[in-house]
Amino acid sequence: MTLLDGKRIAKEIREELRLKVSGMSRKPSLAVVLVGQDPASEIYVRGKIKACEEVGIRSLSYRLPTDAAQMQVEELVKSLAEQSDVDGILLQLPLPKHLNAEKILGLIPFEKDVDGFSPVNVGKIALGEDGISACTPLGIMELLSRYGICFSGKRAVVIGRSKIVGRPLALLLLNRDATVTVCHSKTAQLKEECRRADILIAAIGKERFITADMVKEGAAVVDVGINRGQDGKLCGDVDFDGVKEKALFLTPVPGGVGPMTIAMLLRNTVEAAEKRNG
Repeated sequence: MTLLDGKRIAKEIREELRLKVSGMSRKPSLAVVLVGQDPASEIYVRGKIKACEEVGIRSLSYRLPTDAAQMQVEELVKSLAEQSDVDGILLQLPLPKHLNAEKILGLIPFEKDVDGFSPVNVGKIALGEDGISACTPLGIMELLSRYGICFSGKRAVVIGRSKIVGRPLALLLLNRDATVTVCHSKTAQLKEECRRADILIAAIGKERFITADMVKEGAAVVDVGINRGQDGKLCGDVDFDGVKEKALFLTPVPGGVGPMTIAMLLRNTVEAAEKRNG
């Protein structure tokens, strides 16, 4: 079994981006908008800012209180959209429940939507056109590609249909000529669907849900989940110890998909700056 080491690949990508940014006449800039004081979001934002500094991207942080009004957040995003020195805008999700995230995301110009969540970019990916892809699905595709895993003609099964991972990942796989099945809570005969997969991606948020009897011999298995196990330790949606005996490729948790997500955010920002600079 080969470990899909996202931490190592992400480090390689950051070094590639650092060299690219060092040769740019104007450094790319990323504006991060954080509403509220969600502890997990705070950690994610700090990690993104640190990663930006590492590759030479200028990071701008904008923090609003938990009770910020819809109009207040919208006005901030509109202001950043109009600033010529801002290449990318990241709205940290989830937002407080009283805010309409879809409406706010729709205000981010698609060329600055480095998280890949705007309706325009989602539509471009769905049509197979050149758009900015969501970071986690893009990171999964990049990780598999760098380990030489071919998509064309392969059967890929995605478990989970979220707008952040499952749906956009299915589109990216289709665009690379994979035969894609998306499974979810209503899927009948889930085990049988999983056992057909050459590439199996689990993104459901259930501790060690994918067991060895659900995995095809020699499959590539990607674990997107991050859960706190009963023993208090972090674990994924895949029973790692059991599945490693059958999978040819397998991501660890942590250290698999997570680092790739941030690496793709950095790459999207650098590419957005390149396009805006001609």
